[in-house]
Parts: sequence; structure tokens; C-alpha cells
Amino acid sequence: MVDTNQQTQDRERVAWLERLIEISRSLNSTLSLRPLLYGIIVAAQEFTRTDASSILLVDRKSGQLHFEAATGAQGYRMRSIVVPMEGSVAGWVVQNGKPLVVADVRTDPRFYHKADEQSTYTTRSILAVPLIARGNVIGVLETVNKKSGDEFTEEDTELLTVLGDQAAVAVQNALLFQQSDLIAEIVHEMRTPLTAIISYADLIQWPNTTPAQCHQFADIIQHEAERINEMASNFLDLARLESGRAYLATARVDLITVIHMAVNVLTPQADAKQIGLLVGVPDALPPVAGDAQRLHQVMLNLVGNAVKYCRPGDNITVTAEGEEDHLTVSVADTGPGIPAETLPHIFERFYRVPSTEGQAPGAGLGLAITRKIIEAHGGEITVSSEEGHGTIFTFTLPVESAQ
Repeated sequence: MVDTNQQTQDRERVAWLERLIEISRSLNSTLSLRPLLYGIIVAAQEFTRTDASSILLVDRKSGQLHFEAATGAQGYRMRSIVVPMEGSVAGWVVQNGKPLVVADVRTDPRFYHKADEQSTYTTRSILAVPLIARGNVIGVLETVNKKSGDEFTEEDTELLTVLGDQAAVAVQNALLFQQSDLIAEIVHEMRTPLTAIISYADLIQWPNTTPAQCHQFADIIQHEAERINEMASNFLDLARLESGRAYLATARVDLITVIHMAVNVLTPQADAKQIGLLVGVPDALPPVAGDAQRLHQVMLNLVGNAVKYCRPGDNITVTAEGEEDHLTVSVADTGPGIPAETLPHIFERFYRVPSTEGQAPGAGLGLAITRKIIEAHGGEITVSSEEGHGTIFTFTLPVESAQ
């Protein structure tokens, strides 16, 4: 007589394996790190029928682990948490290179309780497997709290391990592609100022060059060198943000203060160009949980860009309003606007609107960095513009309770 329970189990196993193959194909079809990480943790949560899942990657310089992606409402907070190699479940998995199941974290000294404290999430049980690529453990894939309340099974461990093996290769490929892609772009962008430096350094040494020309050429060399230095700093900043290595603070931030500080910094530049710079924000807004310095950087980039491209007599207006679960901030100007065909590219790294080349200094990284900072805070940024009638940049951030 056929065991119907066994048949049911076999069918479920085949279904899970088919689903695993489908997900593996999907993971290996993308080299974009953030969507890849999200796809992995969603699949892990599905396979193990758990409340949440996360990925931690090893920082080879510090020897610590960092949450790179996490499902659920705690996902934003998790990404700022540093996990030590010693005294943590993830650290044990990295050091031993094998899966670990903790049925009750309250009784296991390897569980890092500060992660729960910082994320305001309660972990009861955990399954963690290593992410091994080319023989090296590059991180850990974790799932926590079975929805049924049951303990993790051998099948859970097996499925998550297989998924982890596929995920590790995909993550490593994405990291390598991202690194090589960025390096190629920064080298390309640096060629122009480097060529200018070499050329003018050569001209200074010509016997017929006058002292006045030497002084002029030296100024150009200094300007181009400063441009390279700024470009390199922005490049490193963007690389950290894109790879998830820029770890943001999660303190309570008063966005009104951030806005006024940025406007105060840029008011002298606006006044010098006879540009009106106005602020229209309420007396109070709900706080956001985030990195005040990074959000200040966002405001400097957006308002600073408006000052760069506006003409004498134009106006820039910064507004903010609070909703139940998010804040909205807009930077609107009456400047020349952005051509419609260039709007889809405006947040791409190194992109400059063709009609503005040479009009204002910069490497075209500011808006790419701005978008990454907003997204790292769980928000979104958009742009609308009509050529000849100004531009509006708008971003939203979840309020502290929503985050």
C-alpha cells in the first residue's frame, strides 16, 4: 500500500526544488547588488516560512559583519547595525563555515542581543547558513522565527544552504562587477583633468613662457588637481553607498534644523548671484531616524545644484510637510529647467546635462550620491522639470515610527 504522506512530502520537495531552480536563475540574471540582496532574503523567508530574513556581509578590513539587507519593518534599522565576529551567531557561522540552528536565543551565548535592542525586533529562534564563494565565507544568510512557532527542521537547513550557495556566487559576481564598473568610470572621468595637468606642466617648462603665463598655468594645474581630489572623494563616497559599506547613523533627526543649516551655508552664494533663496517649512515636523550629516549632504547637494544653475533674478524655494507616515521635502527653482530627454538620466553617476557642460564645476556624482543616501534611509527621490520654467526635486522619508 502506497504511503500517501510520503507521496505528499515528495511532491512538496519537488515543488520546492523547482522553485529553488527558478529563484537561482533569477538571482544569476542580475548584477545589481541591492535588488539581488532583496531577492535572496525574500526567497529565504519563503523557503523557511519565517517572519524575517537578513543578509550580513563580512568587512575584511574591520573583521566585523554588517547587515546589508533585511525584510520587514526593521530592515532600515538593521542596515546600520555592526555585528562582532566574536559573540554572535553570524560570527560563529563565518568562523566555522557551516549552518547553525538556535532554537531559543535566550539560552544561547552566541546570540548578539544588541541587534534586537537596536532594531526593536524580537528574535526567538534563528537559522543561519554561510555564504561561501570561491572557498571563502563572504557573509551569512539568516532567517528568524518560524511562523508556525515550530522549530527549524533539517529540510529548512538543507533548502537554505542550497539557496545560500547560489546566493553567494551571485553576490560575489555583483560586487566584482560593481567594483570594476566604477573603476572604469572613474578612470575615464579623471583622464580630462590629468591631461590638462600634464599639458600645462609641460608648457610651464618651455623657455619662452613668460612669468605671467607660468602663474596662469599654475592656477589651472591647481584647479584641475582640486577637481581630481573632489572627484576621488565623491567616487569613494558613492562606492561605499552603492556597496552598502557606508553605515549610517540612526539617531533622531529634526529635518527642519537640517534644512535651515544647509540654506544658511548656501545663502551667501545665492546672494552673490542675486538669486532668491526662500524656506517654507512648518514650525514642527515629525522626526526621522537617520544620519543627520548625510541628510545635510542631501540638502547641500540639492540646494547647491539649484544655486549653480539658476540665473540672476531666479528664485529657489525649499518646502517641507509631514504626513502620517512620511515627510516630503521639495527644492523648487525658477531656473532654466532640464530638457525632457535628459530627465531619465539625471540621477546616473557622472551624468551631466549636455547643455550645462562647462557652466558649473563638478563630476556629475552629486545627484547619484543624493539618491543613494535617500534610498538608504528608506525614502525616494524624484525630479520634475520643464525647460525654461524651472525644476523641482522632491524626496520623501519615512517618519521615525514608520521606520
